[in-house]
Amino acid sequence: MRVAIVAEFYPRAADPVLGVWAHRQAIAARDAGADVRVVVLHRPIPPLSAARRGPRTAFQATRSALAQPPRATIDGIEITYVPFVAPPRPGSYGNWGRWAAPSLAIALRALRRRFAFDLVHAHNAVPAGEAVRRASIGRPLVVSVHGGDVFHTAPGSAAGGEAVRAALGCARLVLANSAGIERRCRVLGAPATRVVRLGTDLPAERAAPYREPTVVTTGHLIARKRHADVVRAVASLSRSHPALRYLVVGDGPEREALRDLAVKLGIAPRVELAGQLPHQEALRRTRRAHVLAMPSTDEAFGVAYVEAMAGWLPAIATRGEPGPEEIVSVGGGLTLVPAGDVDAIAAAIGALLDDREAGGQARATVERAFSWEQCGAATVAAYEQALGAP
Repeated sequence: MRVAIVAEFYPRAADPVLGVWAHRQAIAARDAGADVRVVVLHRPIPPLSAARRGPRTAFQATRSALAQPPRATIDGIEITYVPFVAPPRPGSYGNWGRWAAPSLAIALRALRRRFAFDLVHAHNAVPAGEAVRRASIGRPLVVSVHGGDVFHTAPGSAAGGEAVRAALGCARLVLANSAGIERRCRVLGAPATRVVRLGTDLPAERAAPYREPTVVTTGHLIARKRHADVVRAVASLSRSHPALRYLVVGDGPEREALRDLAVKLGIAPRVELAGQLPHQEALRRTRRAHVLAMPSTDEAFGVAYVEAMAGWLPAIATRGEPGPEEIVSVGGGLTLVPAGDVDAIAAAIGALLDDREAGGQARATVERAFSWEQCGAATVAAYEQALGAP
């Protein structure tokens, strides 16, 4: 079968890590038998946050966005970047599918002339799924929901709710990355749903661990990831674990606040803000740690958990979140704590540093259900289901 994948979050020249999970799922689907091409919705306008950081940052972000080549090939997959303009994200994101639809329609029709795709797979209802719906391509639509649609876009505005419902309602099949997200998609009007879990690679052996006991968090530095809770937990363990380090892999708007908090709590020398790293380097550094702690909220899945667990790292997540609950339903190696409970995070870190079995349990859980091969097979099976549905 031939599949056109449409995504907003996808690696590009200025940010090769953005949406890397969508690219890995495309590779997995290709390796499982689908012939895929990718169309990326590219808004060549920097976010308002870049302007707030000063003229120089805004200029660099604008230049990087405008410099994106229209075509690229990554890991053998052909990618077309389709520019579109839209108002600033706050207050308008629910309508971005409307803004992207005209240029996407032209791109998909051009792609269809040289690659007669059987269906379109949109990552997220907004803007990708809604843009495909408005483009009226005449092919079955599959929409993957990764969390943003149900946590933020639909409840965030009337326009966002309308757009999410419209895209899910016209999809032949909606793919959710966890059972909790699947239930939310049904509430929003998805007529047919299926859980397709994302995955990770499986290293052959455990990486050589850091000499000092190390807690790591890998992810964008935003408030909902709750990095500050981990900083406080590490500080509270200073007496019982004086050599404990905290490695933060990723970048984002919370960076300076985290640095200031570490200074305030007197643990700045033991907190490393490594910044955003190339994906393989981020994996390498993450998997040398002893525990991954990411007690985030609004966590639809959390690829960072299974990537760490595949490397024999036990992990800590927040109880009641769809992604972590999906992972613990399969096996061990992931400890769930109440949201915002610094004492519980600290206790979990201390217990896992002394637990010789948790790493093996984490690896076994990932082997059981979260490899990219399993994701690819499930994705292609979903495509077949969509093509066979009335």
